[in-house]
Order: sequence, then C-alpha cells, then structure tokens
Amino acid sequence: MREEYHSQYSRIMERQMEWKVYLPDDPALSTGGKICFAFPPQNGRFYDFGNFGMAEVARPWIDAGQMIIVCPDGIDGESWSADGTDLWTRASMQEKWFRYITDELRPKYVREGEKALVCGCSMGGVHAGVFFFRRPDLFDGMISMSGTFNAEFFFHGMNELVYENSPVHFLPNMPQDHPWMDLYRQSQIILCCGQGAWEEELLKGTRELDAVLTAKGIPHWADYWGYDVNHNWDWWQKQFPYFLGHLARIGYL
Repeated sequence: MREEYHSQYSRIMERQMEWKVYLPDDPALSTGGKICFAFPPQNGRFYDFGNFGMAEVARPWIDAGQMIIVCPDGIDGESWSADGTDLWTRASMQEKWFRYITDELRPKYVREGEKALVCGCSMGGVHAGVFFFRRPDLFDGMISMSGTFNAEFFFHGMNELVYENSPVHFLPNMPQDHPWMDLYRQSQIILCCGQGAWEEELLKGTRELDAVLTAKGIPHWADYWGYDVNHNWDWWQKQFPYFLGHLARIGYL
C-alpha cells in the first residue's frame, strides 16, 4: 500500500484543499478497485484516517486491488461545529463542501457510470450518511460507525439546507415511488455503533435511522456492538475490516 498527498485549489471552496489517497503499491492494481471516500471525525483533517490506523487495517483489500481510499479534508469548524455563527452561514458552508466532494473531488477518482463507497467514524459516519442518502446516484454503499443522522443535533436549528443534510428528517417524507428508493434498495447500507462509553447519543441516532429505514422498507445492516465497545479508534479499527470483509465476500469489493 502506498500513500499519496494532494493539494489543489477548489473553485467551489475558493481555497486550497488537501486530501490523501491510499492505493496499491502495484500500479497495475491501482485502477480497478472500488473507490471509498473516508471522511474525518468532527473537526478532523484529511490525515486522521491514516494517522489513526484505519487505512492500515484496510491494507489487505487495498493491496489486493479491491479498493482505493480517498480521504478528503473537512471543514466542520465552519459548519457543523460553528456554534457562534448564524445558521444560514453554517449550513451554506456545508453545502459548498458537499458540492466540492460530489462535483470536484469525486470525478477525479470515480469513472463515469460507476459509484463509490462512503465511510467514516463519528462525524465521519454522519457525513457518510449524508452523502449516501442525498446522492445514491453517485454512491452505492456506506459504512457509518458511531454516526448520528439528525442534523439538528449539531446545528441546533432547522432551515431548508439543514433539512437536506438530515436523513432522519427527509427520508420519512420521501415517497415510495421516488427514484432514490430503488437505488437505496440496490445498495449496501451498514450502520454500526457500540453501546459503551461516549456512544449514548450516537447509539440513539443510529437506532433512529435504523427505525426510519425499516419503516421505509430499505434493506440495511444495523450492527450494535457490546457494552464494552466505546467511542474510540481502537474499536473502529476492529469494525472497519469486519465490514470490509463482509463486502468482499458478497462481491461488492
């Protein structure tokens, strides 16, 4: 496995944006694997996924040419975490970042007609859910570890932009004949949360989305780990390869 660092000016973000990519050492294996966008935790950076060992636990699938992990930089401090800023400004910044990922970064790695996987831990799991449920035409799988899916939990308010980033609000209102519904049902949706320390609110949020998906008839895997499983990188390092192994066995990777 090799690691690449990139930096490029974004016309959407109007600033230089950084990211890392983890891909096979063998160039011959570097073009056919599933692209996975891995989002950082709250206020995290593009290097966290690698620094905390998450890329390393995915090494078997990367080295085999089954997947490539792209780690975008985050801007939570200007959006989800910016409590002192007005709601519209915060939500608008989230929208800019969302479009940066879908319209600028994603096309660099995902071939036309193909879809990507999204994943993340904690706030990264929140982002994974937002990207997947908003754009199942671009993403056909998600692994959310210790995420919550009610944007009001972070924004402490609601407007049309916050609503668009809150799956537990917009999914119940989505009609059964909406074209996204069939795309959800054809995708791999994995939710996981421990039941130990610092997981209380995330466990509540995961159960909330689990109930919404069940009510809508959307197949998914909600996996609740034990009462010793804390909100911690050590556990996410165990969960991530566990779910990657499942996706490989069913032929998704």
